[in-house]
Amino acid sequence: MLMQFIDGGVTAPLGFTANGMLCGIKAGRTKNDTALIFSEKLCTVAGVFTKNRVQAESVKRTRANIENGVAQAVIANSGIANACTGSQGAQAALRMAQAVAKEMKISENDVIVCSTGVIGQQLPVEKIEDNIHTLASGLSKEGHKEARVAIMTTDTHFKECALEATIGGKTVHFGTMAKGSGMIHINLGTMLGFITTDCAITAEMLEKALRESVAGTYNCVSVDGDTSTNDTLTILANGMAENTLIDKEGKDFDDFLAALNALNTQMARKIAGDGEGATRLITCNVSGAVDVPTARALAKSVISSNLTKAAFFGRDANWGRILCALGYSGEYFTPEKCCIYLESVHGEQRPGATDAIGEAKGEKKSIKVFDHGTPIVFDEVLAKEILSEDAVTVNVTLEDGEANGTAWGCDLTYDYVKINGDYRS
Repeated sequence: MLMQFIDGGVTAPLGFTANGMLCGIKAGRTKNDTALIFSEKLCTVAGVFTKNRVQAESVKRTRANIENGVAQAVIANSGIANACTGSQGAQAALRMAQAVAKEMKISENDVIVCSTGVIGQQLPVEKIEDNIHTLASGLSKEGHKEARVAIMTTDTHFKECALEATIGGKTVHFGTMAKGSGMIHINLGTMLGFITTDCAITAEMLEKALRESVAGTYNCVSVDGDTSTNDTLTILANGMAENTLIDKEGKDFDDFLAALNALNTQMARKIAGDGEGATRLITCNVSGAVDVPTARALAKSVISSNLTKAAFFGRDANWGRILCALGYSGEYFTPEKCCIYLESVHGEQRPGATDAIGEAKGEKKSIKVFDHGTPIVFDEVLAKEILSEDAVTVNVTLEDGEANGTAWGCDLTYDYVKINGDYRS
């Protein structure tokens, strides 16, 4: 299958437009705070949501709206999460959907509603209603640039990606944007994410592909161990690429899943690399595990360890913390057959700090710090050089099986505490 990354974000697929603007949701904000995505044709839809038992009113509304497998628009605001807001908050989420429906002349049940920001404050939904005409009238193919900013909270950089792939002999486009910097963990580490595609695919197969892809991408991300009340990832497919409808498993479905995985992997890296206060992206690859779920769980345990994250911030090759995190994961592996390597590429920039997708082409450096259950003497100076790069990889090799797994995280810095010490203000 031919596949390449392109520009355009959520508007890269045929039939999709977007816009973003400042409605004044949260006092003091000067950048866009409300985004709208629209498809000229009704779409099949799928979504995955937070597993937190405390769920925002937008999550509840969207769950209900996409239950029938179709949708046509997304309205999302930042600044106030509309979580823990009771019946007034539920009414606000409904009014957001109704405002879009009235303006775009579609059903209110075909609108995905999302919010992010401070928990426990009522959403001034009238500010969205007052501006919905302006927001909708500005929908365009270039509007992804305004929309991608409107969903940001503590993000230091917008996060978007797009690609095109050949599926069933047709060129199919995928686009996405997401927000996420803090309150991110692997029990759906998506925060807010929106995927668009012009592929023709049933809602059932779309749901299957999304869940399979999330398991190895978004759900392998952790910044701080907190699962949000608002986490939402949805995908809209309008069929305008005119490929043969994907309604069962087979080559076309496999190609669709491969493209979706490529897209979501880039976004997972961007989110991890832009963790609150982060100075470096940490990738953990585990190979030789008994099965894929075990490999992923072991990798997740490493990137979720606060002690490991702090060691990376201090550029300390403290492999004992890595081994300890593997051990308390609860997953099977043989410590006596475990090796740990640290690796980086000189000049590679962490995704999230920039919008670059391509890999760096500088010198790759690698060092073994633990060998088959035994501590070894290694070059501490070289190890510190490796850990000083923006993007650092931990490679864990096992001899228990043939399965591999990857997870992404970031270091733990003083700035994380500063950012979250006064988040409400």
